[in-house]
Amino acid sequence: QLQLVESGGGLVQPGGSLRLSCAASGFTLDYYAIGWFRQAPGKEREGVSCISSLGGTTNYADSVKGRFTISRDNAKNTVYLQMNSLKPEDTAIYYCAAGSLIGGLCKDYGMDYWGKGTLVTVSS
Repeated sequence: QLQLVESGGGLVQPGGSLRLSCAASGFTLDYYAIGWFRQAPGKEREGVSCISSLGGTTNYADSVKGRFTISRDNAKNTVYLQMNSLKPEDTAIYYCAAGSLIGGLCKDYGMDYWGKGTLVTVSS
């Protein structure tokens, strides 16, 4: 069974940090670009960050640049999203997805596999 499983979400105070993990089972992530997406209550899903299959290319939404860092460990078949200086507006369900880059970016329609998401709540 091919699946992606996110973990690491939770409740954190503003200014705090979390590290999300995206682990694959049933297939190897080596050949896939991995994207992190999020969906806040009442809002559309948006792309947060993306990393190419070999990790040489990364990109970030303007809203998280300088605060979030995406990385991958292909030996562990896992991708990470380190989130620092969290803000209440970062509250959302975070999803990871595996697929192909389109124009150098992770687009929804370019992703072949999706996890079920992990909830991040930033609140005092």
